[in-house]
Amino acid sequence: MIVIPAIDLKEGKCVRLEQGLMEKDTVFCDSPADQAREWERQGAELLHIVDLDGAFAGEPKNRASIEAIVKAIVIPTQLGGGIRDIATIETYLSLGIGRVILGTAAQRNPELVEEACRLFPGRIVVGIDAKNGMVAVQGWAEVTGVTAADLAKRFEGYGVAAIIYTDIARDGMMQGPNIEATRTLAEAISIPVIASGGVSSLKDIENLMAIEASGIAGAITGKAVYTGAINLAEAVALTKRGGV
Repeated sequence: MIVIPAIDLKEGKCVRLEQGLMEKDTVFCDSPADQAREWERQGAELLHIVDLDGAFAGEPKNRASIEAIVKAIVIPTQLGGGIRDIATIETYLSLGIGRVILGTAAQRNPELVEEACRLFPGRIVVGIDAKNGMVAVQGWAEVTGVTAADLAKRFEGYGVAAIIYTDIARDGMMQGPNIEATRTLAEAISIPVIASGGVSSLKDIENLMAIEASGIAGAITGKAVYTGAINLAEAVALTKRGGV
């Protein structure tokens, strides 16, 4: 299991939201490229990028910042937010993004996931964001009637590289991830799961490491590494040595 720092982009800056609410944002850095270099310096093995404006608009909105990040670092990246078609996926991959995350598009158009996996093997990740166990889309603004597990099972056999599971109620709240819901999802599918939302201490990372055998491949952390609640270098060292 690896620890994955997040860069969430809003109007070209690194921000964090509370529970996915755009009006509850905190700006942590004006230079996403500088922030990416810092996470790489601290030992990050993968960088998670979200185009928040794109997620709400349904189309890419922070391309300049995304290009700057890719040029600034050598570690691989994964990017989500407003990606709704093959052309956009192709554009981002050609810029140097390692993996593209499909969220709203995956829920509304599973055929897109299947086609993308066929065209770009190993480079498509599905993001499943849930509120009270139900999938939320369109920048978390709309809650559907589909459970996270049912949606994830649709993608079995497609060749999806990973599922990123976010519990919206925990995101940005520094309350710890939803361990039980994450384990339940991971055990229901054969696709590796990356936990997201609420990872705010080394103890949270240890708790996720304890269920790694269920299929947990990584943990995304955002606000905690910005505020210092988690020292990224320490967290990376923790996962490398397999615990305390």
